[in-house]
Amino acid sequence: MTPSGRLDTTFAALADPTRRAILARLALGEASVTELAQPFAMSQPAISKHLKMLERAGLISRGRDAQRRPCRLEPQALADANGWLEGYRQFWETTFQRLDLLLDEMKAETGQSAMNPKGLNPKGE
Repeated sequence: MTPSGRLDTTFAALADPTRRAILARLALGEASVTELAQPFAMSQPAISKHLKMLERAGLISRGRDAQRRPCRLEPQALADANGWLEGYRQFWETTFQRLDLLLDEMKAETGQSAMNPKGLNPKGE
């Protein structure tokens, strides 16, 4: 899968609140499908579909421990998504810094135009 395709799959997986809640639970530690299904009012097969989507996106993996197949968070896919978003965060930070500079310049110009050459405001104060 290409990096762009991986990002598409990651963001598609993150678009669902149930899947985000499952990731939040797995951030606390491994859990079985039964444990992950407990807080949701949906069937275990429905939870399994969500897990398959998360697994396809590389956000989780499933191990094998005797009869149990614990799920665990795989942080690299989230790190890749965060890296992609970081570029936009930097764009907005630079844009806001330029806006701050522009506003500072405008405030300075407004303050100077309200003063006459003798340093008094138009009311002579």
